[in-house]
Amino acid sequence: MDDFPAGSVWLVGAGPGDPDLLTRKAERLIAAADIVFYDALVGPDILALVPDTAERASVGKRSGRHSKDQGTIDSLIVAAARAGRRVVRLKGGDPSIFGRSTEEIDACRAAGIPVRICPGITAASAAAASGMISLTLRGLSRRLTLVTAHLREGEPLSLDWQALAAPDATLAVYMGRAAAPEIARQLMAAGMAPETPVMIAVNVSLPSERLITGRLDALGFLTRTIGDRDPALLLIGEAVGAGRVADGGITLPRRAAVEA
Repeated sequence: MDDFPAGSVWLVGAGPGDPDLLTRKAERLIAAADIVFYDALVGPDILALVPDTAERASVGKRSGRHSKDQGTIDSLIVAAARAGRRVVRLKGGDPSIFGRSTEEIDACRAAGIPVRICPGITAASAAAASGMISLTLRGLSRRLTLVTAHLREGEPLSLDWQALAAPDATLAVYMGRAAAPEIARQLMAAGMAPETPVMIAVNVSLPSERLITGRLDALGFLTRTIGDRDPALLLIGEAVGAGRVADGGITLPRRAAVEA
């Protein structure tokens, strides 16, 4: 394979979970791999695409339950490539969006190992598709801002709340379930209207997907129904309220969905 010689590495985006949302290139690279290092959010349906001849290695990291530190992951990737193996580093969503790709790229380059990226569909795009909304909307939302609320234990959630509260933007908060009450408080303190529409996308694109919609001032309450292990994305902004969302198999007007 011309673009995947032995001793090289591909950082591959696994998308939000539905294997139908993998790119054709991602599927081809997975099929050609000798070893696949995969994240905790990469589900069994996607792992089923890894050939029987390839080794699977879990290097998943979940909040509070890290199986491998980043330095160890870097070393494992480099060692596998140095052994002449075709290495796929399979990451949930897109490797370049909160995926720690820079550390792994730097480790490969320092070792003289060829490394490339295959992009994937990020959770915000998949959530908008499931909710039948647009992340941007002419005359209403001219900007899309992606932030993460994932922090080391004891760290404050320090963000530019004034910028994030801009009325002409859609805000996508990754890993925001635990911080949802503070996110709502800070955004409203920065001037965002309490009635601003929100959507919480849980297990987006999977059979267990849930879309919970409501108002910003109810965000903390709405997230109480989400399990600790369920990945959740928060979408906040006026564009979120334009359109319709399927909730529990019934298509409901945005304002008529779950609200406090």
